[in-house]
Amino acid sequence: MANLIEVTNIRSGNPGLSGWNEILPKPAPARLLEKTVTADWLVIGGGFAGLAAARRLRQNRPHDQILLLEAIRIGEGAAGRSSGFMIDLPHDLNSDSYAGGAEKDRKQTEMNRKALAFAVQAAQEYGFSKEILDARGKINVAATKKGDLHNRDYAEHLKELGEKSTWLDATEMKRISGTDYYLSGLYTPGAIMIQPAGFVRGMAEGLRSEVNIYENSPVISLRRQGSDWKVKTSQGTVSVPKIILAVNGHLQSFGFMKQRLMHIFLFASMTRTLTEKEINKLGGERNWEFVPADPMGSTVRRISGKAGDRIVVRNKFKFKSSVEISERSVEIAARDHDRSFTARFPMLKAVEMEYRWGGRLCLSWNDVPVFGELEDGIFAACCQNGLGASKGTLSGILAADYATGTENPYVADYLDAEKPSLLPPEPFASIGATVYLHWKEKQAGREK
Repeated sequence: MANLIEVTNIRSGNPGLSGWNEILPKPAPARLLEKTVTADWLVIGGGFAGLAAARRLRQNRPHDQILLLEAIRIGEGAAGRSSGFMIDLPHDLNSDSYAGGAEKDRKQTEMNRKALAFAVQAAQEYGFSKEILDARGKINVAATKKGDLHNRDYAEHLKELGEKSTWLDATEMKRISGTDYYLSGLYTPGAIMIQPAGFVRGMAEGLRSEVNIYENSPVISLRRQGSDWKVKTSQGTVSVPKIILAVNGHLQSFGFMKQRLMHIFLFASMTRTLTEKEINKLGGERNWEFVPADPMGSTVRRISGKAGDRIVVRNKFKFKSSVEISERSVEIAARDHDRSFTARFPMLKAVEMEYRWGGRLCLSWNDVPVFGELEDGIFAACCQNGLGASKGTLSGILAADYATGTENPYVADYLDAEKPSLLPPEPFASIGATVYLHWKEKQAGREK
């Protein structure tokens, strides 16, 4: 058992300003941990998993003192940089059509829906608007014959699972999107769309009356002293017997799972507010959400709300062996975004991108999470394998249930998962992953 855990790079890996966060009202000043405190529970990480864990701990142990630490501001990290899809159905990024085996996919769908129900309950309790959370489904879109075949295969797989879907032809896709770029689409009704930064910020605000939340308070070290862990931040200390680490790929910053986690950065751009003239020129519906039929393609969303009508494009994958990445990477990805945007929306060629940013995914080679008790009193809810909104929420719930001894049948499924596979040593891992991602992006063609 480790008596001292030193933490590095905990604030790294957030290049650019996320448009999702920037279009929201400015938050109140951060509450920093600037003293020595005690608690019954400490959650480290203010993303999907951490906030779900804190809320579930409050449900399980309503009289316990719960504290949450976030290294930066909630909404600025990976959760607030995602595309905002809480997906219920199988969504394996390592698959050509997201599908896996039928039995595995049925179980994962069942678990995902528990997480989505948890999010909906929180949204209702905290008074979220539909702009922050809306259970309106998503569309898998195809821009090539190959993508169309992927969608048809996926539709058959969903039928085998007993899941509903609706086929959309090119005419229907143009009616929805305003562009004739897409050959077909497959609508599935169970996904929940969120404004990701608004969602995590709203969750934190809803919890503040019951959970002590400190932001801009990065953890520097954890030291075992008797039955407690002494958790040191840049300006304060927490003494606590039990900790839930909900830091996804930053688990390696705490010294765990070295050479077993893959850090994949994706990049996004958000337009300025469209003018009424541009809105009329585009046509289509005011809100829609497109996931590419090929996992390496472009995710595209159109949003309409208090910040105006905007379009978000996300693509470009970059592997990193650490959680650090340069701001320059956003500039490089921007060229791909502009090409993808112009190809889809030539009628909007004068529309500029107002925000550009990168966000980090954590995957394991064998597509398993990191879950359970890593050290005495330290529990993990990490490695969401590219489905952070739903799987992160789920892992946070399960970690809180496991740590408190609360009965939950899905805990056993997570505990029975294999350990993440060991990756090849550097530089072979980075070279191999970079070549593979480049090849897959080339194969995606017009889907990108």
